[in-house]
Amino acid sequence: MSVSHLETSDVDDVDDRIRRISSTIRVIPDFPKPGIIFQDITTLLLDHQAFKDTIDLFVERYKGKNINVVAGVEARGFIFGPPIALAIGAKFVPMRKPKKLPGEVISEEYSLEYGTDIMEMHVGAVQPGENALVVDDLIATGGTLCAAIRLLERVGANVVECACVIELPELKGRERLADKPLFVLISS
Repeated sequence: MSVSHLETSDVDDVDDRIRRISSTIRVIPDFPKPGIIFQDITTLLLDHQAFKDTIDLFVERYKGKNINVVAGVEARGFIFGPPIALAIGAKFVPMRKPKKLPGEVISEEYSLEYGTDIMEMHVGAVQPGENALVVDDLIATGGTLCAAIRLLERVGANVVECACVIELPELKGRERLADKPLFVLISS
């Protein structure tokens, strides 16, 4: 949903919802280590209306877009992904840290600011040709979203877009996504 294509009353409604969501996100300096400014969405979750607005804005964007898979990135993608998947009629696929999924998995190693990590997904959870949406709470450097995209594309999925509640633009994660569209509600 592009604001430039909305009726005036819709723009006001979206702006009110974005303001409400933004006002509920707590900013914690020097967490989890000095120099990090942590965007805490747990306070958003405590506000029923802000949480509902968050889910509603994503659903409005993706309903009717032929998305078969909502892939949620551990852990906060598990909060936003399932209600979006249910509302748009898609399945939810968890993208997990190593050794958290039983059964056969495929893995993708990726770089973080402070080292590397691995993301895993069940083999057979996503079929070739399915249209996928990747959901997380925040995009910083983009490493996690890029790993999720690579996993989905390795099994033949078409990644339609990535969706995050918050973007930290100064960390240039959007640039790492290259040609993959990114939709965010709040740019910090």
